[in-house]
Amino acid sequence: MKPTLFVLAAGMGSRYGGLKQLDPLGPNGETIMDYSIYDAIKSGFGKVVFVIRKDFEQDFRDKILSKYEGHIPVDVVFQAIDNLPEGYTCPADRTKPWGTNHAVLMGKDAIKEPFAVINADDFYGRNAFEVMARELSRPRDRKGDYCMVGFRVGNTMTDNGSVARGVCTTDAEGNLTGVVERTAISYDKDKRIVFTDENGQEQTLDPQTPVSMNLWGFTPDYFDYSEREFKHFLDRDLNTPKSEFFIPLCIDALIHNGEATVKVLDTDSRWFGVTYAADRPGVVEKFAELHRNGEYPDKLF
Repeated sequence: MKPTLFVLAAGMGSRYGGLKQLDPLGPNGETIMDYSIYDAIKSGFGKVVFVIRKDFEQDFRDKILSKYEGHIPVDVVFQAIDNLPEGYTCPADRTKPWGTNHAVLMGKDAIKEPFAVINADDFYGRNAFEVMARELSRPRDRKGDYCMVGFRVGNTMTDNGSVARGVCTTDAEGNLTGVVERTAISYDKDKRIVFTDENGQEQTLDPQTPVSMNLWGFTPDYFDYSEREFKHFLDRDLNTPKSEFFIPLCIDALIHNGEATVKVLDTDSRWFGVTYAADRPGVVEKFAELHRNGEYPDKLF
């Protein structure tokens, strides 16, 4: 059974001011997402499911989905802030979506096979999809047997400011033991990778340190765990306007109560994305170079 690619794209309309601004960064107007879909097809994924907001469904179908037709089966599910488990009512003043793991929950009825989760606006690279597809394709004999791609932090930096990354720790078997969100990782004047810890102390990160770029691998049992953990989250934070139910929050709970293991997969892929406006010209040049080197054809779709 081929794995499914689940693309988190519900933030897209607001973030880009509508789909019309879905930024063309490739030499022929390709978006970052086009490269992810192309790499996923090449790596053996069999279907793509997008989670989007209902209010731009038509725009999304016309401008985005139509180009993938004939290349891979696609499906769409919707994230809405009032889509809560039975017994819970969305506070009237809530405007913020419920976070990445709430978005994942929206795929429950559409996905019945192992699946990978990605952000719509991150470039992950072919190798990242290959290692994920390989891991998701192996047989499993228990629930909670998950994985994530751990990018080497040195392959995820920008020269134009600081980045936020989930810094991963692993055990002797290479399984995830924790993800700590570090919000201001940057280069210092000596090109070392540094961040300031919770005690205000500057810490150095080895460039090989694995970080999470939100490329996770799950089996469908994850939906049931997520639903349960989301209810726990709502019991605590329903009325906290800016609280969000993130994937690492759910994963952390499952690891700590022994219900899941998350294998951290290494990749030599270089992540990039447009974190700052100043990143854009460099990203455009990187895509042009990848095409010149023959890693991508002139026309992806």
